[in-house]
Amino acid sequence: MRLQDKVILVTGSTTGIGKAIARRCVREGAKVVIHGLEKDLADETLAEIGTADGVAHVEDLMSPGCPQRLVDLAVKTYGRLDGVVNNAAMVAQGNIQTTDAAFFHRMLAVNTVVPFLLIQAALPHLSKARGAVLNIGSVNAYSGEPNLLPYSVSKGALTTLTRNLGDTLHRLNGVRVNQINPGWVLTENEAKRKKEHGLKADWYADLPRVYAPSGRLISPDEIAAAAIYWLADEAGPISGSVVELEQHPFIGRNPPKDPENLPGQKA
Repeated sequence: MRLQDKVILVTGSTTGIGKAIARRCVREGAKVVIHGLEKDLADETLAEIGTADGVAHVEDLMSPGCPQRLVDLAVKTYGRLDGVVNNAAMVAQGNIQTTDAAFFHRMLAVNTVVPFLLIQAALPHLSKARGAVLNIGSVNAYSGEPNLLPYSVSKGALTTLTRNLGDTLHRLNGVRVNQINPGWVLTENEAKRKKEHGLKADWYADLPRVYAPSGRLISPDEIAAAAIYWLADEAGPISGSVVELEQHPFIGRNPPKDPENLPGQKA
């Protein structure tokens, strides 16, 4: 039980990666604060986790005061707060032609400013617990796809936030701040987005190896398993780290023309 008696707040935890992390936290002995936008999904997640181990809050993180209300709920319910997972994010397409100022501002606000505000609100309690923050980024932070320009920029900014606070808060408050950057993960929302883009219902069943060398996408549960380390005491003094969770070396990779016949493969 790597998170025994800890209290962890996970934003965007009624679906996908956030839900998987919340479930795994409970399995590891923690109490969790679940957060989402849809009451029905929050109720389903809470029923799955159990009211003895979780409490839910439904609100747009952009609403004034929402970060503080989430922190207050954790402390009021459980008396402490040991960890924050900034998972909630806005994922939407946009490029240099289609992105206007309002859209870009909202992307940055949701994906970068809100995590900052939540850390700010939680800091007094995380300092008491010598707790941890885990930001959920994206491999798109390093450049991103052409149609994910504002999203990629927001995740790049989140990376800088992680590295900056990972140094500052660790030195001054004893709070560790780290980040994981998932690659292509098969979440409910990702499956839905690709279907909306015109792909067949089971598009993920037969992926080219250039995108998925293993023949499948990463699961939310696999990301959750990795997330626990950064919230647990076993991470020790490590802070300011940003780690990619992808099937292939993302930075500097030169995709082969024929991924089914790689050099050095046995016949």
